[in-house]
Amino acid sequence: MIPPLPPAWEPLLASETRKPSFAALDRFLDDALARGEQILPQPHEIFRALELTPPERVRVVLLGQDPYPTPGHAHGLCFSVRPEVRPIPGSLRNIYKELGTDLGLPRPDHGCLESWAHQGVLLLNTVLTVPAGNAGGHRGKGWESFTDAVIHAVGHLPHRVVFLLWGNDARRKLPLIPAEPHRVVATAHPSPLSARHFLGCRCFSEVNRHLTEAGLAPIDWSVPALSGTGPVQPALFRN
Repeated sequence: MIPPLPPAWEPLLASETRKPSFAALDRFLDDALARGEQILPQPHEIFRALELTPPERVRVVLLGQDPYPTPGHAHGLCFSVRPEVRPIPGSLRNIYKELGTDLGLPRPDHGCLESWAHQGVLLLNTVLTVPAGNAGGHRGKGWESFTDAVIHAVGHLPHRVVFLLWGNDARRKLPLIPAEPHRVVATAHPSPLSARHFLGCRCFSEVNRHLTEAGLAPIDWSVPALSGTGPVQPALFRN
């Protein structure tokens, strides 16, 4: 069930995938499929965040919880949905509201955040699969150890990475993040349940300030219209 690691991440994560706990996770997912359980996202998209954002390009880590449990929504990037999904999920609508308040950006017409991933925003859920219709159904099955290893690997990159932590689940990863050269921006979760504490946080401009202070190019947080989507490969460091 679990696909091979993207080649760029293999040297950093291979030891984690050789642990008995990872083999047990793979067996658990295989057994779930054998029982007829629909698992989201599709297997080839489980490591989509790692595929789009190789380690040398990571500038920001945005931590989510687990994929959307609605079939057709999740595609391996936290908070992001496939371009055709309507309506846009509530958390993502609040993210877009804050982009407008913080940076004056127009409201995107879709919910696909691949343009962020191509710029170095690692859109990482802490649990990478979910059973259809059962949010949180694969928590505690082994993904947390793997994604902790991803965070640990990013924390040992030589350049600054800004960790954008929304909500209590993400904040629990703080002990994994070295203080230097990295920075942490922590806010409430953008869920409709906590949006009153998230809206107005201006986290996107704060992330860019930490990047530019370290000589790194800021993130263009705008989300291109569907006709203009495509890989964006900016320079990691500013000219």
